[in-house]
Formats: sequence, structure tokens, C-alpha cells
Amino acid sequence: MTKWSAVFVGFILAVFVKSFFAQYEFVGLLIVGFITGYIAHSGAMGGLWNAAVAGALGTIITAIVFVLSATLGGSLLGIFGGLAGFTISGIASIFTIIGYLIYYAIVMGITGAVGGAIASKE
Repeated sequence: MTKWSAVFVGFILAVFVKSFFAQYEFVGLLIVGFITGYIAHSGAMGGLWNAAVAGALGTIITAIVFVLSATLGGSLLGIFGGLAGFTISGIASIFTIIGYLIYYAIVMGITGAVGGAIASKE
């Protein structure tokens, strides 16, 4: 059911949208979800599933990169300050990450279903 080539393309595009086009995040995720669903060629449910998985992976990787860059880049005490900051920010932001995980999966999943439905009619 999961087509990993489509998920990988969607995941890379989701990270790209979040990293470079954060002000247009919603529209970018709609487009990325559509592309992922269209690449999957598995109908509406397959497109929804593949786009949702790509959105979830994109959220997880983006959150990890953000936490690492924020804690290790802003540390005054070197590695020990980075580890303490990583622990504090990881605990504090877990609910935010879960919220984004659900948000990305829903937004990308809806347009992924549309893309998958269009691709299956051809």
C-alpha cells in the first residue's frame, strides 16, 4: 500500500517547503500532497495514505533538524549546554511536534487523495 518512492519525493518536498517557504507553508503542503498522491497512482485512498506518510516523515525530520540547530547552534557551554538544551527543548516541544504531525498528515492527505484519484483515472 505504501509506495516508498512517492513517499520519499513527498518527504523531501515537505522538508523543502518547511525550510525555505515557511510563509507559504499551507499552499506548499497542498501542492506537495497532490504531487505525492499523483506519483503514487493508487487511487484516492492510496494517495491519501502516501501523502500522509510523507507529511509525517517530513514533520519528524524537520523537528529533529530544528531542535538540533537551535540547541547546538545557540550553546555557550559547548556540548554540555547543547545536551541540556536539547533535553529541555525536546520535552517542551513534544506537543507542538505532535500537532504539526497531525497538521501535515491531514493537509497533505486531503490533496494526496485528490492527486491519487486523478492519477487512477488515466
